[in-house]
Amino acid sequence: MKKYELDDLSTTVNDCAEQLKQRGSVILVPTETVYGLVCDWRDQTAINRIYSLKQRDYGKPFALFADSLAMLEQHGINIPENARRLAEKFCPGPITIIIPGSDGKTVGFRIPNQPFILALIEQYGHPLASTSANCSGMPNAFTVNEAVAMLDGEPDIAIDSGSLSANAAASTVVMVNKDKIKIIRTGPISEDKIFTTIKKRQ
Repeated sequence: MKKYELDDLSTTVNDCAEQLKQRGSVILVPTETVYGLVCDWRDQTAINRIYSLKQRDYGKPFALFADSLAMLEQHGINIPENARRLAEKFCPGPITIIIPGSDGKTVGFRIPNQPFILALIEQYGHPLASTSANCSGMPNAFTVNEAVAMLDGEPDIAIDSGSLSANAAASTVVMVNKDKIKIIRTGPISEDKIFTTIKKRQ
């Protein structure tokens, strides 16, 4: 496992983008909430590897990290109007928005408010599959060492941004299906703010 600190952002971003081009690659990254694991969202080998690292149920999908709604749309993801309203209000930020996918399933996306992640996605040019870096059922990881200690194996690269705030909560998760809005997980963005945003724009 290679370990980087964020003292040279451009070099670190470049090296991580090159790593992601290699099939099966997984990177441990800081977000504005907790440490997470990311890989190319099209790389099923890497996605399976993350499931194994986390000992996660294969029936639980990962969210997508993107740098913009435009990137998601460029990759064939249709953004419903209410989801767009929430994203325009709260992104980049700690909110995961789940919407209907083209295959009849759902897809969750997030635009994280973290400079390194946004720079990596922009340089790589594709969304990243993402999930928290804790082993399933275990507490969130706020340091690289906590994350690695929990995982069943190691990622290819770990980005060390020091100790994240233990007061940070995992992202708010909202499901949007046309006019139906459902809070799946409470988080930094309150239910009141979410429903107020939708009502103001209608």
